[in-house]
Amino acid sequence: MEEVPHDCPGVGSAQAGRGASCQGCPNQGLCASGAGAAPDPAIEEIKEKMKTVKHKILVLSGKGGVGKSTFSAHLAHGLAEDENTQVALLDIDICGPSIPKIMGLEGEQVHQSGSGWSPVFLEDNLGVMSVGFLLSSPDDAVIWRGPKKNGMIKQFLRDVDWGEVDYLIVDTPPGTSDEHLSAVQYLAAAHIDGAVIITTPQEVSLQDVRKEISFCHKVKLPVIGVVENMSGFICPKCQKETQIFPPTTGGAEVMCHDLKVPLLGKVPLDPRIGKSCDKGQSFLVEAPDSPATLAYRSIIQRIQEFCSLRQPKGENLVGS
Repeated sequence: MEEVPHDCPGVGSAQAGRGASCQGCPNQGLCASGAGAAPDPAIEEIKEKMKTVKHKILVLSGKGGVGKSTFSAHLAHGLAEDENTQVALLDIDICGPSIPKIMGLEGEQVHQSGSGWSPVFLEDNLGVMSVGFLLSSPDDAVIWRGPKKNGMIKQFLRDVDWGEVDYLIVDTPPGTSDEHLSAVQYLAAAHIDGAVIITTPQEVSLQDVRKEISFCHKVKLPVIGVVENMSGFICPKCQKETQIFPPTTGGAEVMCHDLKVPLLGKVPLDPRIGKSCDKGQSFLVEAPDSPATLAYRSIIQRIQEFCSLRQPKGENLVGS
């Protein structure tokens, strides 16, 4: 996994990609291209494109397999339950695009219009875009180096005709690599509300989440909060809770306290979540009374509250 150096100067620094600590970093070229050089014209183009998008949320994780894409999908599902709320879900996990499967959109194709690429709509108020829609088969491997990934992300942000959107949710790959730097740099001028970081309770996941939080601080990306996924298993028969992944160092709660970042909530394990994702259906609808559904809804509400407090002033936003 590609990591940001411990003493990274940050992508906004004049030393980005040029400092001694940047030597050997896989993102050195990307950072250097923006330090002391003419800014990429796509940044202003994306800023203009994003004027119709009110809130932009990145979903991050340090480790793979912690349920990040599942959370992104259900955040989109939950927000879109209000038919007056327009939601867009962008999958920039270029090499592992699972959003089409989770959203029940496998096999769908992207169409070109006069105003750009048209997202695939699950509902009238829920549009989805993923590199998975561009593959001839879901089993095709995407074998791309950083620059081609960055170009794809630029195209998604600049050329997709999202229309007027209340929430753009960006599902990212694990780690702190090219895709994350590209998303942050291209959206910087367009105002990102912040990042939601997904973890599981055990230390092997938390140690990478600490790096993720450090990355957010380096690139000046606000942390909306942390979600502890797979947080215990509540037996549907007896309601007894069992810790499948024991929080040996206190779990996300202790980590968030130590790092002074909000803990948005804990989502317990429920086998029906995986089944819903495999079927491409919303778990929130399939199991409305599950403790996991209640946890999701509480977390979604907290994210909405955070975004409402960060709404930019004086901008021509959706519904204004």
